[in-house]
Amino acid sequence: MDVLRVNDLRVHFATARGPVRAVDGVSFNLHAGQTLALVGESGCGKSVTSMAVMGLLKQPPAKVAGSVQLIGEELLAATEDRMRQVRGSRIGMVFQEPMTSLNPVLTAGYQISETLRVHEKIGRTAARQRAVELLQLVGIPDAERRYGEYPHQLSGGMRQRVMIAIALACRPEVLIADEPTTALDVTIQAQILDLMRKISRDSGLSILLITHDLGVVAEMAQRVVVMYAGRVVEEASVGDLFLNPLHPYSQGLLQLTRRLGSREKPNHSTMPGSPPPLHIEIQGCAFAPRCPRAEAICTTHAPALEAKASGHAAACHFVRRISE
Repeated sequence: MDVLRVNDLRVHFATARGPVRAVDGVSFNLHAGQTLALVGESGCGKSVTSMAVMGLLKQPPAKVAGSVQLIGEELLAATEDRMRQVRGSRIGMVFQEPMTSLNPVLTAGYQISETLRVHEKIGRTAARQRAVELLQLVGIPDAERRYGEYPHQLSGGMRQRVMIAIALACRPEVLIADEPTTALDVTIQAQILDLMRKISRDSGLSILLITHDLGVVAEMAQRVVVMYAGRVVEEASVGDLFLNPLHPYSQGLLQLTRRLGSREKPNHSTMPGSPPPLHIEIQGCAFAPRCPRAEAICTTHAPALEAKASGHAAACHFVRRISE
């Protein structure tokens, strides 16, 4: 069953230089109990996509179009009051930097309790008890004492665990995790990923994982959507993407990741150039200026995202040649 369906999502921002097409026709489905990763370089539209799903983009300057359905409910047509109910109760979100996401003048436990009191309408004592249980669930030792501590008294890993506890407090159907381990050291990263995997496995939680790190994707996700310049260029199972990437951009990301994971000095020439400015309307394939296989058609006609094998789609005019 599809828990979340995103179809032809477009997010444009009005600027003095013209509309910035941050998300330009993105579609994907998130199945129940699945972890789906949105992958790409910084600025490719991953986080804007998640913010649009959550209804967190102010219109204007943003203009959001398309469809976002949560178990059949159209979220883009929902009122702000309805979205406040959805956020936290049906969709939880874990942000990249917990120190700026948590309120520094409120205790960690209070911030969890407040989420429960707002969405589940339970009393103070019951909310506190549930908050302590959530702190234990996310692996924070001495939860009773930590309940009364402020964010600055907690380590980075503990703050991120508190954010996960808040996101899970009302048992949402979907958890959006936006670069949840970027600000953490390698050991804590592994612990947070293990925690998220365990929670998803035990509760059937569906996770939309936003990341630029293909190593995290390999550990966490079942399916992956590769984004470039606001567009989807490839979608596949994680195994298929790593074993047989079809789009030149995906191939470049994987090549760079493998070099960074080896003892070789990283060769950044694997993908020369940089993403295009999004305030200029892109003609043809957005990746063409950086693609070693680009031909004339690539600069004039945008390739459609098409199924090239079972469960594997790519947007490239020459994908058959690439996959051979």
